[in-house]
Amino acid sequence: MKYLSILLSVVFLASCTGKKNQSNDIPSDSIFNLNSVWQNQDGKSLYLKDLQGKTLVVVMIYTSCKAACPILVAKMKQIEKKIDRKYIDNVSLILVSIDPEIDTPERLKKFAKSNKMEDKQWIFLRSDELATQEFANVLSMKYKKIDPVDFSHSNIITVFNPNGKMVSQEQGTEIDVESVATKVNSTAQMFR
Repeated sequence: MKYLSILLSVVFLASCTGKKNQSNDIPSDSIFNLNSVWQNQDGKSLYLKDLQGKTLVVVMIYTSCKAACPILVAKMKQIEKKIDRKYIDNVSLILVSIDPEIDTPERLKKFAKSNKMEDKQWIFLRSDELATQEFANVLSMKYKKIDPVDFSHSNIITVFNPNGKMVSQEQGTEIDVESVATKVNSTAQMFR
C-alpha cells in the first residue's frame, strides 16, 4: 500500500509539471495555436489544429475575384501536379476565403467542382471576419474591401510543415511553382 501511495504521488506530481510528450507539443509559432472555428466546403466545422500532421499549402482568395485569384488558383493547381504522388496523401492544399459573407460552404463546394479541385487534398475554408483577418495577419497578407463585390489583396502562397510552422512563402502573381513544389516535397518527405 505504501508503494502504491508513492507511485500515485509521483504520477500526480509529474502531471502537475505541465510537461507533455514533446511529439504532441505545438510549437509557439504554429498556426495551430489559432483557436478560431472554420467551415470547409462540406459545411463541416473545424479548427486549424485539425489540419495538423500534413504539409499545408495555403492561399487566401475569394471566389468572385476576376483578377489575381484565378491566377493564384491556377498556380495552386500547377503546384498540386508537381507534388510527388508518394507524398500527396501527406499534403493539404488549402484555399481560405477573404469574403466569408459571400463564400458560403455551398459556394466554395461549387467553386471546387467547377475548378476540378475535388480530390481529398483540396480544402476550402471560411470563417468569420475576425478569424479571417487574424489568419491573414499571421501570413502577412493584406486585404481590403474596395467595393461591395471586390477586394484589393496580397498574392501569397505559403507552405507550413505538419507542425504548423511556416517554411516558405512566395509572393506575387509570378509565383515560382517549381520552388513551392520542391519545398512541399522536401517538407512532406521529412515528416513522412
